Amino acid sequence: MADQPTTNTRPDAPAGRPAGRGPGGPGGPGGRKFFRRKKVCKFCTEKIDAISYRDVRLLQGFVAERGKIVPRRLTGVCTTHQRRLSRAIKRARNIALLPFAARF
Repeated sequence: MADQPTTNTRPDAPAGRPAGRGPGGPGGPGGRKFFRRKKVCKFCTEKIDAISYRDVRLLQGFVAERGKIVPRRLTGVCTTHQRRLSRAIKRARNIALLPFAARF
């Protein structure tokens, strides 16, 4: 038993490498299967300066079905606009324009 490597948890894994991602992972011979375009901030491209808490239709696009604020990495909004957006969503929630959570 002393001659078996301790890093591998799978019996079919190669001897010198730890178990984990296979050869098809990022950076491996397979690489990525598709090209993902960089997300661009909607507010910067459309030159929207003020994000109003009263504009419920705009804010609903950045709130998930369950009532959570969608993160920046999913929406593609820049940092400054994400801060303004979350502040506007929280204000709209406090005066009951947007729900805090979804109904069950």
